[in-house]
Amino acid sequence: MIPSSPMLRLRKLTTCAVFAGTLALTPVALRAQTPAATTLSTEQLVTSTVHDAWIASGKDETVFFGMIETLAELSAKNRGITLPDDAAAGKRMGEYIKRTAKADTDQLLYVVVDKAVVWTSKHAAAKPAN
Repeated sequence: MIPSSPMLRLRKLTTCAVFAGTLALTPVALRAQTPAATTLSTEQLVTSTVHDAWIASGKDETVFFGMIETLAELSAKNRGITLPDDAAAGKRMGEYIKRTAKADTDQLLYVVVDKAVVWTSKHAAAKPAN
């Protein structure tokens, strides 16, 4: 087995999370478009609402995923958390982000992602090892 880096584990974990969250926030007509992407610095991203980050991404799921991935890495690093390398954990994180972001698109995206990182970490730690 090839060892995976924390960045690779995080990417796997958040892939499901972001995809599920962005699909819920994106009308079908917008998914067909491929607008030019706008990126924000980490400092700008930390202070962006869910809605503002989505607009800044050019309503592009790949760009938005990158934003969430950046914030998840920052959150995990700041909290000293290693996210689980588990597809099921990624799905749970995605559902959490989707549910939380959809509830209030005016909240900070970083807060949504940070809560998802903590929640996912706690739920992964609570599962017994096989």
